[in-house]
Amino acid sequence: MRYARTLALLLFAIGLAAAPHAFADDAVTAPTRHVEVEGQRIAWRRIGSGPPIVLVNRLRGTLDTWDPAFLDALARRQTVVTVDYPGVGHSEGALPTDMARVSRFIGAFTDAIGLERFAILGWSWGGLAAQAWLLDHPERVTHAVLLATNPPGQNAVPMQPIFLERAMKPVNDLADEEILFFEPASEESRRQAKASRERIHARAGVVERIPSTPEAFEPYFRAAQGFQADAENRRGRLEKVTVPVLVIAGDNDPSTAGQNWFPLIDAMRSAQFVFFSGTGHAPHHQHPETVAAYIHVFTGARTP
Repeated sequence: MRYARTLALLLFAIGLAAAPHAFADDAVTAPTRHVEVEGQRIAWRRIGSGPPIVLVNRLRGTLDTWDPAFLDALARRQTVVTVDYPGVGHSEGALPTDMARVSRFIGAFTDAIGLERFAILGWSWGGLAAQAWLLDHPERVTHAVLLATNPPGQNAVPMQPIFLERAMKPVNDLADEEILFFEPASEESRRQAKASRERIHARAGVVERIPSTPEAFEPYFRAAQGFQADAENRRGRLEKVTVPVLVIAGDNDPSTAGQNWFPLIDAMRSAQFVFFSGTGHAPHHQHPETVAAYIHVFTGARTP
């Protein structure tokens, strides 16, 4: 395994040197690549240059549902890797039903594309996966960005019913997204919701690949429930992590309230917390440039 990972890393580095045009694409034009991971054909994309950061996605999120403005801002100083989970979006296979297996997938995927150490960013459900990976393999994580997500175990502020009501619709319109990801009481936030949606849908076929059935939702729920039950004591282990952790949250998140981090942040060893007012479950879509800039400072990324 170590030999295979080293060989993959070497080939990845050779590819960067031999094909600088590979990073010329932006978030909208970047081609979808495929790699075999644990016998499954997995879809991924790569833009930018600089220190690598791997992005793991929210419930129902695909390669196409990240805001291109955020990805492009991040890619000015970092190599941005996005991936579809098995059985989601452009990938084949089946979505794991527990976070330990999702963590194993992250390891197998990054091995397959030749990444040894990297920053990881997890949004919402992907934030749970990022925490599992961080705790399983801290030696491979340079920095962890936990974006609009919650810590392991039971949290004081629950998910609001309106979030599940809207999130489980087969197709979400702009009005849904204002509630799910933004602050509907704010005119500015609603304006940003519209702009973000338009950027996301600049790539054709976004809706067609979003999971949309109860059967597709079930693995997400089972994995999240196991994470919250926390039989692995991830919450206690998170307090001892020395890898730098950045938590980014909005003050009006109906899904994963940022306030749930307050008891834990004080106990963690190397954590920072950024809290946006007038913002919902997608701070990076409402404030793409600002969130990317925070991440650049946090990770120490410099212009290549």
